[in-house]
Amino acid sequence: MSILILIASILLLLVLISAVKLNAFISLIIASFFVGIAKGMLFPTILNSLQQGIGSTLGSLILIIALGVILGNILSDSGAAQRISSVMIRSVGVKHIKWAMLVTGFAVGISMFYNAGFVILIPMVFAVAKSTKQPIIYLGIAMASALSVTHGFLPPHPGPTAIAVIFKADIGKTLLFGLIIAIPTLLIAGIVFPEFIKKIVANPPKGLFESKTFAENEMPSFMISFITALIPVILMAMATISELTLPETSSIRQILGFIGSPTTSMLLAVLFAIVFLGINRGRKMQDIMDKSSSALSSATMIIMIIAAGGAFKQVLIDSGIGTDLAVFFETSTLSPLVLGWLVATIIRIALGSATVAGLTAAGIVQPLVVSSGISPELMVLSIGAGSLMCSHVNDTGFWMFKEYFGISISDTFKTWTVMETIIGVMGLIGVLLLNLLVA
Repeated sequence: MSILILIASILLLLVLISAVKLNAFISLIIASFFVGIAKGMLFPTILNSLQQGIGSTLGSLILIIALGVILGNILSDSGAAQRISSVMIRSVGVKHIKWAMLVTGFAVGISMFYNAGFVILIPMVFAVAKSTKQPIIYLGIAMASALSVTHGFLPPHPGPTAIAVIFKADIGKTLLFGLIIAIPTLLIAGIVFPEFIKKIVANPPKGLFESKTFAENEMPSFMISFITALIPVILMAMATISELTLPETSSIRQILGFIGSPTTSMLLAVLFAIVFLGINRGRKMQDIMDKSSSALSSATMIIMIIAAGGAFKQVLIDSGIGTDLAVFFETSTLSPLVLGWLVATIIRIALGSATVAGLTAAGIVQPLVVSSGISPELMVLSIGAGSLMCSHVNDTGFWMFKEYFGISISDTFKTWTVMETIIGVMGLIGVLLLNLLVA
């Protein structure tokens, strides 16, 4: 019954958006009510789940998105994004620009959460696409695939790190195996796959980022542009390193943890951008704020849809659908590596959250890791790969990608969902091959 309700809710959502042409925000709320009622949840419980889902999603994202939009707007409006993209293009050439976006996404993704990295890099994607006349989606997938791989496979990201703790896996070895698997995965998902989606046209929200073309003397220097864009990356990397090397009681670790949090680091980057890309270059504060406010208004619907996606995900969790599906696999005789991947995949499809899918799957297969003698590091990566599989309408990342690039649900399935599935399948293949070598 849980599977039928899940399928019915997804079909309802697709019909409301695609056939009825109802706004995605309203459609997601209606689908959330459908799941709650179909699973017999009390009406007050459904409302509480909606509120909790919206609150938990926006609580962690709203400041990052808002500050990211402001920073992206300043980078674009000052010509800094165009400066970075022009240097990047001169360095690698138009022919290899997709590689540059992938490497940039990977470098940023190692130290940043997916959502923060996406918001930081999206203006770069738009600027590079405009300068090279390359399709935005073509470059966007290269960037997003790198962010996704680091999010699912590589400590110190919260998902793989938490799973590693559950399995008592060695963090260093997990990172090493993760990097080995990440390379071929990125080649397929970020380099080969984009060649098949070049004809999909993106229509980003108007006013989100400046589309003006700047003359050479109108742009800031590459160094100041690059430093501004990298401030969040540097600060978050410092915080991550301090967490791995310093004791919890260390005051230095606490300070670096504070300034290296996504919100604080983004705020500091915005303030730096206002001064060095705005005020110091003769722009008035009022003009900078007016342009930023205009950009924020363009991002309002993106924020609302992401919030509704969070509500839908929370109702699925609170209704017990994920638990029902997990119990079904507890008695399976599959290999622990395949079972962990499969359970994580099923829960990911049911609930949308990669982190929840990974942690739930880890709890289910944990006894098998001890009894089977399987490598706990490979188990972490197997579950991490499964937790990225088949992202669709109950995943906030799905809506984030769709709304920023301004594409249809159908095209989001063809691009984002397929990319995530490629990463998940390649991850499992890599784990199974490594298991043959280390077993």
